[in-house]
Amino acid sequence: MANPRAWLAEAIGTYALVFFGPLSITIAIAVFGLSLGAEALLIISLGHGAVIGIMAYVFGHVSGTHINPAVTIAMMVTRRMKVADGAGYIGAQIVGAIAASATLAAVIPKYASQVKYGVQTGPSAFLDSSAGAGFAVEAILTFFLVTTIFLVAVHRKAAAGFAGAAIGTMIFLLHLVGVPLTGASMNPARTFGPAVISGYWDFHWIYWAGPIVGALAAAFIMNYVFVKKAEEEERQEGVAAKKQA
Repeated sequence: MANPRAWLAEAIGTYALVFFGPLSITIAIAVFGLSLGAEALLIISLGHGAVIGIMAYVFGHVSGTHINPAVTIAMMVTRRMKVADGAGYIGAQIVGAIAASATLAAVIPKYASQVKYGVQTGPSAFLDSSAGAGFAVEAILTFFLVTTIFLVAVHRKAAAGFAGAAIGTMIFLLHLVGVPLTGASMNPARTFGPAVISGYWDFHWIYWAGPIVGALAAAFIMNYVFVKKAEEEERQEGVAAKKQA
């Protein structure tokens, strides 16, 4: 059954990501005048990791805090949510992302425009500006993000209360290594919102295709190799307990 409250949670959570994430870029580069060196990279990585980790605790019990179409697609194809509800999630995520970028454009137009409202601008010179390499990097980064989500937030035997910290820390790590390569989107909505406001669409396809492919690969492996096995063991333990009662 569709859950509009969860959709609203996804819209707000994605708004937070696409507002505070690009704002950290704006502060580091446009306001502080830093180049993409160690200091700027730390600010950007902390900004993205912190907002996602916090949102996981804020809305995790409401919607699961996907705030990412690639994660939602992974949940749909592994039958952890219905298609109708998943479509609502994705629509809400896109609306939240566009609204966040529009807010940055309205509040700090001069500074935010200097960094194109935080849009990922394609594979860097470090990757020889190769779209194929950029696609591969986005897929690999998203694979490990979704692996973390399945094993700490979906797996029945995961330690309670640590999902937000684990996911936020993984986001921090992935930004540390991924920002110099592709901008480390791992999230189609995170790129789409700033692209709509900035009008920058170069290499845009890799920020949809890479994260979706990486998310699907992680979802199938983690779900059917680890998560489903734990659920089956739990079911069998429940059946054995009933027989003993």
